Amino acid sequence: ALDDGTGKSLNYVLAAIVVSGCVQVILGLFKLGKFADLFHSTIIHGILAAIGVIIIAKQIHIAMGTVSSEGSAIHTLLDAVYKIPDINPFVIVISIACLLVLIFHSRISYKLFHFLPAPMWVLFIAIPFVYLFDFFDPQTFSFVGKEYYIGPELLINIPDNILDSIIHPDFSRINSLPFWTSVASITMIASIESLASGKAIDKLDPYKRRTDLNKDLVGVGLSTIVSGALGGLPIINVIVRSTVNVHNNAKTKWSNFYHGLLLIVFIFILAPVIQKVPLCALATLLVFTGYKLASPKVFKQIYKMGAEQLIFFVGTLTITLFTDLLVGLFGGLLLALLTHLLLANVPIPTFFRMIFNSGSRVVEQEDGSFTIRIKGIANFLATIEINNLLEQIPAGAKTKIDLSSARLIDHSIMEILYEFQRTHSYTDGTVDIIGYEQHVSSSQNKLAMKVMTASLQKLTPRQIKLKRVAHYNRWNFELHPDNQISYFRSFYFFKSRPVQSKLNRVYGEDGDILWEIVDVKFEEGAYMATEEYHTTLGMITFPFTFPKFVIEKKVITERFINLAAHKDIDYVLYNDFSDDFIVKVEDYDEMNEFLNDGMRKLVEESQVIHHIESNGEAVLLFIDNLRLAQIEDYKEIVRFTMELKDLILETQKVSV
Repeated sequence: ALDDGTGKSLNYVLAAIVVSGCVQVILGLFKLGKFADLFHSTIIHGILAAIGVIIIAKQIHIAMGTVSSEGSAIHTLLDAVYKIPDINPFVIVISIACLLVLIFHSRISYKLFHFLPAPMWVLFIAIPFVYLFDFFDPQTFSFVGKEYYIGPELLINIPDNILDSIIHPDFSRINSLPFWTSVASITMIASIESLASGKAIDKLDPYKRRTDLNKDLVGVGLSTIVSGALGGLPIINVIVRSTVNVHNNAKTKWSNFYHGLLLIVFIFILAPVIQKVPLCALATLLVFTGYKLASPKVFKQIYKMGAEQLIFFVGTLTITLFTDLLVGLFGGLLLALLTHLLLANVPIPTFFRMIFNSGSRVVEQEDGSFTIRIKGIANFLATIEINNLLEQIPAGAKTKIDLSSARLIDHSIMEILYEFQRTHSYTDGTVDIIGYEQHVSSSQNKLAMKVMTASLQKLTPRQIKLKRVAHYNRWNFELHPDNQISYFRSFYFFKSRPVQSKLNRVYGEDGDILWEIVDVKFEEGAYMATEEYHTTLGMITFPFTFPKFVIEKKVITERFINLAAHKDIDYVLYNDFSDDFIVKVEDYDEMNEFLNDGMRKLVEESQVIHHIESNGEAVLLFIDNLRLAQIEDYKEIVRFTMELKDLILETQKVSV
């Protein structure tokens, strides 16, 4: 948009970057960073995916050793397919070698290989090829009857003196619309990405500190001004750098300062080495980065949040590719807003009144707990209002978030609510998210958008049978319980296996004792090694304390926890039990007093319950092989639960 044919388009872009930095500083000083939350997270993912596709389109020809004269990203990618017969074999060999390093770096467990990040290995592998093929002198090689050029033009070109590479901005087009469009695009994308990265980094911080996003925006803006003035790109937070710092025990932001300082030193010292890096190696790095932004895995993750989220994502991606980032951003937001309007099924004036004048409020209860009643349309436009409500909750408070009066709760709001539940637990507070039993979703993911409907969500055959069995046996049944899942972390099994959701709750009460049988979904591992499990659990919660212990059947030890391998749990082996079980206890003498013959017999004879764990006030029951219980198993599970409850009650009578 800034190319006027004078050859100064880069200088104009640098001027836009400098002005963008000034805008970021102003936004930060006036504490307007919170407005970045108004941009729907799925739309931002769509923008990032489009950027990934654009990066691939711009760099794929360099990685192939071909040239394209096409303008748009789509046509450039299509042209890459047509240019396959023209691939430079000497260039593509380097690109493939670099790509293999990037793909397999995370999958190779050899420690020395991980001492350096993948991009450094790319450089080490690419430079020998430069010497092997002699890129330093212009020359032509014949291969399979065709001539291919290699020479110094295919290497990174930087001056021997880095200071000679400084390019100054040109502000002569500051009065034009394209200039300010560029400023707006740079500001929005850089600010949103930086603030989103800041929030993501907060999740990694072992000290649970929270980033001052406005202060961060000022810092990013000042850095962008300096960068643009010296011929550089906009500055954004990079989560990868901070992740590496955290994993290497960094504790303050000084780690980022030293990281930048070392980069500057290396650029000055290693300039001769950088000049020997082939452009195709750098292009392969960028292509791989672009692919990660728009890979099938990203599409799959978005779809898991709901079919409508995939529509928002693909719509934003498509609009951006055929127009520009700014149009794509607002086009995606408009698509999401229109979808919400259709799903809410209310007149347009009512729709916006339910967003901006919803009547959502915080209510303090007599017992000192708080209830946040969310009403109307809770979508991305209501983000600031929702955040203001959450900020009213004092640290450590017991809180309920009631969604029963909300017509629609968007995915972006569900993200905020569950993030608040996570961070509030660090202050020893609890958050129950309730009231969406009459809402439907296109996904069972807890973060999925929820829309109120007059009819109940369609039950699965298993849920229909379970509801019927519960009614016949006079058990209480909830299809979607309150989803308060943080309590599971008090059990050793779930300390490293986060519970994602719970469904299909069969429950009852006996005075102050609560028993329940529920389906849960939890994850084991992280990133590419993540495995997802769906299993049925029983839990009995008592109003008194008793010994902490774990009882597990030997045949399934490996599927549960091998406590002998964990040095951070203060349990000892308890031998006074059946040889078919492994029993670990915190206090041997207390367990002797607690355990009775009835418990031994109940556990040993059960064909369904194979793992029992106590956290000192509740008992968790696992069925065999971490599977969902069959409907015919429920009668046996409830019988086991009731008998164990009575046996534990007997221990209290004896102790008294």
